[in-house]
Amino acid sequence: MTAAEPLLAVDDLNAYYGRAHILQGVSFEMGTEPLAIIGRNGMGKTTLCAAIMGIKPPDARGSVRFRGVELSGKPSYRIAGAGIGYVPQGRRLFPSLSVDEHLRMVPPGRSADGARRWTPDAVYELFPALGARRQNGGAQLSGGEQQMLAIGRALLTNPRLLIMDEPSEGLAPAIIEAMLETFKQLVQEGLAILLIEQNLGVATTLAERQLVMVAGTIAAETTASEILDDPDAQRRFLGVEPLAQEPAA
Repeated sequence: MTAAEPLLAVDDLNAYYGRAHILQGVSFEMGTEPLAIIGRNGMGKTTLCAAIMGIKPPDARGSVRFRGVELSGKPSYRIAGAGIGYVPQGRRLFPSLSVDEHLRMVPPGRSADGARRWTPDAVYELFPALGARRQNGGAQLSGGEQQMLAIGRALLTNPRLLIMDEPSEGLAPAIIEAMLETFKQLVQEGLAILLIEQNLGVATTLAERQLVMVAGTIAAETTASEILDDPDAQRRFLGVEPLAQEPAA
């Protein structure tokens, strides 16, 4: 990867479920700064995650380059091993496995510089609530604890890029706020984050750069500042009433 090359470059990515053409020529690039892809349900955001990660279905065609290396056609474990962590929508935990078993089943990977920043102990330090629930099964955790575990599991591969699909889904506002502080901490440590979100407040808090997905395409590129100041865009792209703005001090 050269200094001028993007961390992740997606070019003309198409994805199909049988004859259904879900992703239609998706192209974008990102560097180390956080990037959010926003859109309503059913717009293809989760399919985009699966296509990048090589998870089937869908059948994906196009180019996905990470640190200058082509990933298209490679199996998911190779893509994860290249340095991309993935937190799927719905967390995808094993109900019969304890918190500690979830974290011990992932052999700690090495970061690009050969270091092992993330270990099970480091995850417990990041999320103390998990340390108190080490022997509890995945199904015995609250929604917030499940999301912590899903993030911790992905961090154990010591990724350079973390893709998170709807991490705020089903969580209480206080839990979301705490989670955002954790995300900001990870960004400060140098982890790149690709955030897939329907919650505009979460997306704009973490990332200034925003891509809007509509019907399997990137319909617009904007910024957090611009979309927060544009009620019509919020209604058009997300189908929500505009977020209330804080009064000026």
